Amino acid sequence: MNDLIKKLVEAYGPSGFEDGMRDLIRPEIEAYADEISVDAMGNLIALKKGDGSGLKVMIAAHMDEIGVMVTHVTKKGFLRFTNIGGVYPHTLLGGRVQFSDGTIGVIGCERLTNRSKVHPLSKHYIDVGATSREDCPIGVGDAAGFLRPFTTQGSRLISKAMDDRIGCAIGIETMKRLGSSPHDVYFVFSVQEEVGTRGAIVSANGIDPDVGIALDVTMTGDTPESMAMAVSLGKGPAIKVKDAGMIAHVGLVREMKTRAKEAGIPYQLEVLTGGSTDARSIQIANGGSAAGCLSIPCRYVHSPSEMVDMDDVENSVKLLVEILSKPLDL
Repeated sequence: MNDLIKKLVEAYGPSGFEDGMRDLIRPEIEAYADEISVDAMGNLIALKKGDGSGLKVMIAAHMDEIGVMVTHVTKKGFLRFTNIGGVYPHTLLGGRVQFSDGTIGVIGCERLTNRSKVHPLSKHYIDVGATSREDCPIGVGDAAGFLRPFTTQGSRLISKAMDDRIGCAIGIETMKRLGSSPHDVYFVFSVQEEVGTRGAIVSANGIDPDVGIALDVTMTGDTPESMAMAVSLGKGPAIKVKDAGMIAHVGLVREMKTRAKEAGIPYQLEVLTGGSTDARSIQIANGGSAAGCLSIPCRYVHSPSEMVDMDDVENSVKLLVEILSKPLDL
């Protein structure tokens, strides 16, 4: 899977600018889908039909990544910017970004008089090598994603945009491995999750699933002086119980735990005190659905070097296949 993961995580695709990501994913899934469509928001939807005895299940992984958008170009050609999604100022200085046309910029900031503090986003800028506003190749409204190569350290995978290209990779690999299923499974590669799960709102309302499972990353509690959280890298996918936006369907959580135990797949339970996923939008679409989330433990979320473990990725695929290949008793 590493070649697929590398291709996805290194690609450009901030929220609202996911066209290139959709073009990357579609060829990977065409041979395994009975139907493929793109809705008005730009969500890529692949239906894998069941035998007619099961439910309508939606699996959602978002294609977009956090990024920045230019708000102003100074007379000397420096770019002021705003955030697209959850961009943290302390991760910015010295980083690089890439625009859709390939232009690369370096993030700088105004002089720090107190080096124990961090400037807000408004005091940062992007330097693309321009000397004036007139010769700057980038303009107001142009969006950029962070630039950082994919690398591995043993079983650890490190890159920008693991959130949530790793979920997309798991969705793709699940489609490839899933044989017969009682369920009609809609694999949705959604847009604009980082700015309010907007794509999932539209796709869930269109599909109207009985059951929804989001594939997304979650934070860990296994680094020095980290937040208290019972999730670690390498100990299995995390079955979400609750986050700031939803309480997962109790029956679905039970079913996911049962399938993991039966197959001997390690798993963890996730209670996240901040943040949410596409599962929230799926849960409350139309008349509602039984929704939950299979989370991939990830260190350094919303930084240019997010880290996951390949064992967790592989076990996420195995667990999802187990869940989708059998009846769901909720």
